[in-house]
Formats: sequence, structure tokens, C-alpha cells
Amino acid sequence: MLYKFKSKAGADVIMLAAHGDQALKALGRDPAAQGIFQAADLPALIARGEAAIAEEQQALDRAAEEAQAEGRKAPPKPEVMLRQRLWPLLELLRAARSADTDVVWGV
Repeated sequence: MLYKFKSKAGADVIMLAAHGDQALKALGRDPAAQGIFQAADLPALIARGEAAIAEEQQALDRAAEEAQAEGRKAPPKPEVMLRQRLWPLLELLRAARSADTDVVWGV
């Protein structure tokens, strides 16, 4: 399955199922084949996405600090960080917020 996030405000954002599920969870939504981010909800969704990115970075920093304090090697970072995975969708959400329009997927 693919997620195809669409809005009149910008280009489509396409994600594989696992990555789309991760993005939706980061934005506080349950993964679903269809859905909508309404224009009124976009500021809160953007803030939630940015907070999820910050939380991931803080968790990685804490893990590295703990490993250093215990004399261990720091755990490896994910190959693709949430920041990178979520960036295109957040840009679409920001464009939709500016245009006061919705973002949909699966329709």
C-alpha cells in the first residue's frame, strides 16, 4: 500500500505504507487507508509533528549520553530520521495552512 497525501496547495507526497503509518502516528492519528487533515487542524498537526521530531532527537541524545557515561559505544542513529521522513508532509501541511485548504489521502 502507498499513502498519497494530496492538497490543492502543493505537490502530492507519496509514502510507503510503513513510512506513512509512522508519519500519521507522529501526527497523532491512527494509520488509515483514507483520511483528511482539515484546514482548521493544520497548526496543531504541524506543531505535533515538530514536537515528535524534537522528541526523537532528545531520545537519541539521551541514549548517546548514557552510553558515554557507561563507557559504551553510542547506539547507531536510524538510517532515516523522523525529521527526514516527515519533512515533505510537514511542508505540504504548511502550504495547505497558508492556502486555508485541507490535506487528504486515499481518496
